[in-house]
Amino acid sequence: MNSVRKTPNGISEKFKYTENGGWLMVSNFRENLSFFETIGIFDVVLPFLLVFTIVFAILEKTKVFGTDDIGGVKYSKKNLNAITAFCIAFLVIASAQLVEILTKVSSQIVVLLFLSVFFLLLVGSFAKEGDPIFLEGGWKTTFIIIMFVGILGIFLNALKTDSGETWLEKITSYIIGGANDRIIGSIVLLGVMIMFIAFIVKEPKQSTAKH
Repeated sequence: MNSVRKTPNGISEKFKYTENGGWLMVSNFRENLSFFETIGIFDVVLPFLLVFTIVFAILEKTKVFGTDDIGGVKYSKKNLNAITAFCIAFLVIASAQLVEILTKVSSQIVVLLFLSVFFLLLVGSFAKEGDPIFLEGGWKTTFIIIMFVGILGIFLNALKTDSGETWLEKITSYIIGGANDRIIGSIVLLGVMIMFIAFIVKEPKQSTAKH
């Protein structure tokens, strides 16, 4: 794990404020956060719980280990799912690099989630009271694409090469400065062709007749 630089009074840089090069007073709550960081809450316990919960939920949903038939009711094999999720979560926190990637990715994905929630709040301010607010049709597809691109960018920005440069920076610098114009033109043309074909083969929605 990378060592965390401390302030003169022993508080982690992550939970302090600075003003004109000096240290400002921090609350006791932020001192407690610094203590939690010291004992490994943020880089051991929370990543472990996050990975365990996600893996266990996926295994419960997919039932890859099969089910047990008890009294005519099928139950997932929770013991195998729990042991598998525990082992995977333990292997993840054993790697400092994976923990760093997981922490960075999860924190930035929350920003995307807040952006979508704030957008719905703004849209809801123009709707009638009691009307449900949700996206459908083109708006839903557009936001799915935006979220996918955002998550892909977050992952590329979290993965680093041997030189310390992230893959997102490497791809961006290649596209802006080092890519051949023919390659960029081919990619754009291919994208336009795919969108055109998808638009042509898209089947119109069948309207249900009202009785």
